[in-house]
Amino acid sequence: MITADTFLQEAKSNGFDFFTGVPCSFLTPLINGVLNDADTTYVAAASEGEAIAIAAGAWLCGRGTAVMFQNSGLGNAVNPLTSLNFPFRIPTLIICTWRAGPGLEDEPQHELMGQITPDLFELMQIPYNLFPNKNDLVPARLLDAKTQIDESNLPSAFIMQKGDVSNQKLNPAAKPPSLAIGAKSDLRKNEQLHGRYETLETLVSIAPENAGIIATTGKSGRELFTIADRRQHLYQVGSMGCAAGMGLGVALNTKKPIIVIDGDGALMMKMGTLTTIGAYSPKNLVHVVLDNETYDSTGGQPTVSRGVDFAAAAVASGYRHGVQVDDVTSFKQAVLKALNDNGPTLIHMKISAGSISNLGRPTISPPEVARRFKAFLAE
Repeated sequence: MITADTFLQEAKSNGFDFFTGVPCSFLTPLINGVLNDADTTYVAAASEGEAIAIAAGAWLCGRGTAVMFQNSGLGNAVNPLTSLNFPFRIPTLIICTWRAGPGLEDEPQHELMGQITPDLFELMQIPYNLFPNKNDLVPARLLDAKTQIDESNLPSAFIMQKGDVSNQKLNPAAKPPSLAIGAKSDLRKNEQLHGRYETLETLVSIAPENAGIIATTGKSGRELFTIADRRQHLYQVGSMGCAAGMGLGVALNTKKPIIVIDGDGALMMKMGTLTTIGAYSPKNLVHVVLDNETYDSTGGQPTVSRGVDFAAAAVASGYRHGVQVDDVTSFKQAVLKALNDNGPTLIHMKISAGSISNLGRPTISPPEVARRFKAFLAE
């Protein structure tokens, strides 16, 4: 058994100073230690997959990241680990608890995951080791993990067992952020809807040169690439629903304006991210939701967004502004205002379904997209 401080001091010396995740009783002492440590950042995520995306965004800003969750949540993290971290070669340190581990009786919901936790890491080609539970093990195992990360640009994991870290009380001052009192506005004209391509053309024409733009997977990223391929663009592939989480991780670690291009289907997949963004309330984040009520990239099947007021949901979650628009003139007005106001702002833009014909795909590889975006953010 070690103390949280023993681990954190060595973690910080290896560059790991940005933590995010979802609690587990096994993790309580370590999370409390991070929250009590003035030299580390902790973002409480709504889900494990969201935490992976937040950490990816922080890494793009040069932070050394660690994601913490229990092994039941490992299943939730599989998608971004395999379709975000792997293709983009984005590393992070994973600290995953081993509920129902060897010789440990636990609740029924942990039984199967307890049996397959190491196998899942092996299947995902993520190297892992047991969490260092003795003082003399901490430096070597953290150095091994850091070396693996540096050499592969991929995640490395620790599997934590019950009692690895001694009890750590939470400082009463470590309280969650308070929610802002936001406002919603409706600029809809209820006229003929514009397409996504025209909407993205409008966005590119008014976005400042120092603004980073993160586009969700599918045709949003493909159309953005077709309109203009720039180093301040990041085109997500896979990891559906993770654009907003990545945008949050970036926005919390840069002063540049950050614009997230989301879709109705993608956002509904991880609606909990609205609450995380609202809680941490980055002033420089503009969250654009292009809503055509379809899964356009997979053949136009309908989503269930017809009755969803994303702007109202965002304001209820702590965003400072939520705006409904349905034409490019009002969209332009809303984006320009959002860039000049303190955010976060969510702009819910209703668009028509469909895309341009013969739409291509980004010709630049995901690792190169990530690294040139990272270089842009570092300027």
